Amino acid sequence: MLKMFPKTHITIAAAATLVVTSAILMSPSSNVEAKRMSYSLDLEEGTASKTNTPSSEQEAQPAESRTESQPEPLEAEDIATPVSQQASLSEPEQPTTPREPELDWQTFSIKSGDTLSSLFKKAGFNDGIMLAVIHGDGEADKLQRLYSGETIRFATTDDGSLAAIELQRNLLEMLKIRKEGDNFFGETEVRKPEARPAFASGTIDGSLYLSAREAGLNDRLTMELAGIFGWDIDFVYDVRKGDQFEVVYEELYLDGQKFDTGRILSARFVNRGEENLALLYTNSDGDSDYYAPNGKSMRKAFLRTPINARVSSPFNMQRRHPVLDVVRPHEGTDYAAPPGTPIKAAGVGRVKFAGWKGGYGRTVILQHGDNITTLYAHMSRLGKGIKNGTRVKQGETIGYVGSSGMVTGPHLHYEFRVNGAPRNSRTVKLPDAKPIPSSEMARFKQFTEQRIAQFDVFRESYQQLALASDD
Repeated sequence: MLKMFPKTHITIAAAATLVVTSAILMSPSSNVEAKRMSYSLDLEEGTASKTNTPSSEQEAQPAESRTESQPEPLEAEDIATPVSQQASLSEPEQPTTPREPELDWQTFSIKSGDTLSSLFKKAGFNDGIMLAVIHGDGEADKLQRLYSGETIRFATTDDGSLAAIELQRNLLEMLKIRKEGDNFFGETEVRKPEARPAFASGTIDGSLYLSAREAGLNDRLTMELAGIFGWDIDFVYDVRKGDQFEVVYEELYLDGQKFDTGRILSARFVNRGEENLALLYTNSDGDSDYYAPNGKSMRKAFLRTPINARVSSPFNMQRRHPVLDVVRPHEGTDYAAPPGTPIKAAGVGRVKFAGWKGGYGRTVILQHGDNITTLYAHMSRLGKGIKNGTRVKQGETIGYVGSSGMVTGPHLHYEFRVNGAPRNSRTVKLPDAKPIPSSEMARFKQFTEQRIAQFDVFRESYQQLALASDD
């Protein structure tokens, strides 16, 4: 029977059958079509609701016959709205944080003669406000201690009331005071600088001072270097031309900018061919000092002189008293110095006496261990916190030069006694400071190896740079 139809007819019929079958298979059923979802957007209310897309049968119904639960078809502009925008429209608006009021700052550089009251008046505030600030909480009372060169800032609100004060003491320390309710609260903010190791090397040609300056060391580091080795080397009489020094020290950086130098970390001084090496070590208790690589302390237990001044009257058991004009033993050493010159504790000890002591005037006596005492007389005033029972460190300021008591002019009278008997402080054999204890020697040796290795690396790099610069 197929032979009765031409081949072209058969081919056309087969193709038509294939098209119809594909259309039926690809057309989803009404159940599938009913599950298609879309968003109904209310742009005025800022909401989006999920709805079913109506089926083909529902689309055939007139608009009047649709129930109220069936939403209107989406407009083209609604369909084009991105999903991210649709989701944001459904979120409730977040409450906005009220902006802090802008403050108006006034800045003043503190000069000699300025007082806290005068600075408050310059900023437009009376003494009543000043008293309210310094009687505030925290560290607000520290505002009373002002020094020339510091900077103070006052912040006011739109209505002219005081809101905050900032006292910039230096690059690292600032006292911040802010108003909290009806009161003021102060706190000190201290920034920690970044410490980077640096190296300096030099050869003595004239004096240590000039050679150290040529090597790049400032005056403070030079004095510290002399102090480290000063127990073993007399930098006035012992230093010779050709002596060498090498120093690893800290350079301090803030916000990437160098602004100062810190401590000496290690130092080497070759005096008359003899090498002296000192390392800064901090023990497990947090105390730092300089030691030789064998653990011996670089300093003595006592300072030879407690003040930087010339001797005006030496130790003399047959001296004639300048006021009484009678022979009376001079059981100490006098140092002439301007009034107000700081006096340092000769060694670690405890204040045995602090106050007025007859012809000695204003006096401090320190007890060092069981058998040694030191006496400091004729002071103009005592150091801060110096009173009976106070513990002091070597080098701590315990008072200031004056002319109290039976004297003819300002000076320090210093006595050194062993078991109550006077000794010449300039010639007495001073005991060494305590070495590294055996319990901490292993930790110290490990530290020493690292510090000496650092020293060697710096020295080698320095020598290579010196050779390169010569070329």
